[in-house]
Amino acid sequence: AVPSVRLSPAARSLFDEPLAIAVQGLGPQQQVTLRTSLRDETGELFQACARYQAGDDGELDLTRCPALPGGSFSGLEPMGLLWALQPQKPFRRLVKRDVQSPFLLQLEVLEGHGDPPGRLLARAQHERAFLRDGVRRIPVREGRIRATLFLPPGNGPFPGIIDLYGTGGGLPEYRACLLANNGFAVLALAFYGYEDLPKEMKEFHLEYFEEAVNYMLQHTEVKGPGIGLLGISKGGDLCISMASFLKGITATALINGSVANVGAVLRYKDISIPPLGVNAKRITLNKAGIADIIDVLNNPLEGPDRQSFIPLEKAECRFLFIVGQDDRNWKSEFFAVEGSKRLQAHGKEKPEIVCYPGAGHYIEPPFFPMCAASMHLLVGKPVVWGGEPKAHCEAQIDAWQQIQAFFRKHLTGKPSGTSSKL
Repeated sequence: AVPSVRLSPAARSLFDEPLAIAVQGLGPQQQVTLRTSLRDETGELFQACARYQAGDDGELDLTRCPALPGGSFSGLEPMGLLWALQPQKPFRRLVKRDVQSPFLLQLEVLEGHGDPPGRLLARAQHERAFLRDGVRRIPVREGRIRATLFLPPGNGPFPGIIDLYGTGGGLPEYRACLLANNGFAVLALAFYGYEDLPKEMKEFHLEYFEEAVNYMLQHTEVKGPGIGLLGISKGGDLCISMASFLKGITATALINGSVANVGAVLRYKDISIPPLGVNAKRITLNKAGIADIIDVLNNPLEGPDRQSFIPLEKAECRFLFIVGQDDRNWKSEFFAVEGSKRLQAHGKEKPEIVCYPGAGHYIEPPFFPMCAASMHLLVGKPVVWGGEPKAHCEAQIDAWQQIQAFFRKHLTGKPSGTSSKL
């Protein structure tokens, strides 16, 4: 028999969906190395490999066969060859720049467990897509708004969400797009470093974000009466500020966000919130000599830095905090707990806080490989983000479900787990 790779789905799957990998036609208990490769749009190569031994029947099914020590991971990890992908150049993070094209995943079966492994026995290609058939991608240039709206297939209106990323700027669309695949109308919103928006993080005006909220509230495909907000990192504290000052927001989910305003002055009408103080002398270097910025920010409960604490008790929405307990960017768990205390002190409902031990800062949609360290635009050099790859991957899978369940519950009134698609 000639070895061959069997994938399910065979040719194409959505990026946040599992992919079943098996090899047939091997010799009984034959030792092989499986290697996956993927290039991002800039040509950067990401790879993972794992050592396996076929069963007595020459079959190798990753749902049943554990990976042996010596590769990128070991143990029973059916999706390990995807979540363990690592950049071949340091400090690169896998992101999707153009959601209209899939990532092309190459899978090779190589002879033996040598380093490097032996000859090629079989190979397969697979597309990891971001846009489900029928999802509409609509560039938005209305007033000052620079954004992309994703609408699910079928007839709306759909529960609406505004999606914000962090200090990287630009207009990342991949998380918004993957959420739209699941039945939400999602506006990926740029707020700096894109087209004619400010080039740097100096100050932000909530009036800009208010335009985006009103755009969604008035959209015929968006189900009212309110919308949801989803933000990671700096996008998280912007979402808290929006929820605190703007009308029409029903549910706010934060991924490793801050409850203090960070990095730039925030203005709204005659209100001004200064950024939390920083002290660069508190940067340390880890064993590998990479910057660790966990202690750089001041405490928002002390002295003049209290003015940076966002008055989230003004918000009329429900909150969900997703926390990576090994976040090295800042103290996400501390922020979530302090936000919860402040809400409850003002008679507001306690937020949901979901904590993940072993998860770092960049909790992305499922199966994005963990980024251990990469360039931080504000620091000007690579920093560590924290996390342990397997625990981080598991956190991403669970957090994705938690976020969708939270928005379904508060934006549609339908509890999670009902069989009806939105």
